[in-house]
Amino acid sequence: MSKEDDSKDEKLRKLVELKTVLEKKIKNLEANLETLRGLLDVVNETSVSRGFKRADVAKPTSKTPILPPVLEYKTVVPLKAAAGDLLANLYMSQDSMRVVMVEDKKFSAKTPPFQQFLVERVLEKMQEKDIEAAGKDELPSDRFFSYEIVLDNDVIREIVIKNVTADRLRELKSSIHWTLEKMYEKTKTSV
Repeated sequence: MSKEDDSKDEKLRKLVELKTVLEKKIKNLEANLETLRGLLDVVNETSVSRGFKRADVAKPTSKTPILPPVLEYKTVVPLKAAAGDLLANLYMSQDSMRVVMVEDKKFSAKTPPFQQFLVERVLEKMQEKDIEAAGKDELPSDRFFSYEIVLDNDVIREIVIKNVTADRLRELKSSIHWTLEKMYEKTKTSV
């Protein structure tokens, strides 16, 4: 054998070793990716079931007033009961909304139909659809619908909703208004 043949054999042997190493790394990465996808599914399911509510983090106390909406909200819509009583103000921007309850109204998160209708049937369903779409790469994960309910004990202070699409805006506005009006009727009759 010539020196040139020895050199070619050595290069070929190194290429085969490199191929083996690369195949092992790919298998490990695929296994890790599968594990990470499984963990992400668990996180998504848990976050959907909890509705991304971070009320324990965002709870104002009686000493810390709710901050007024910042300038990013271009439109303010008063949400009133049929009798004309102001229930909340809905602040809207291009892709987000913030519902701030009127201070003299004490809407409990336990009062129907808040949890059963607004949270479970409206907000969570919209969030689930977007998380599914993000999982199928139909929607960037930073653009899916999310919400946060700010509580003071069990009294709702505000609802912050992000990544609101134009086609969902009307449904959200009417669902929130209807829910608050029903809750207000229940609190008026129980007093």
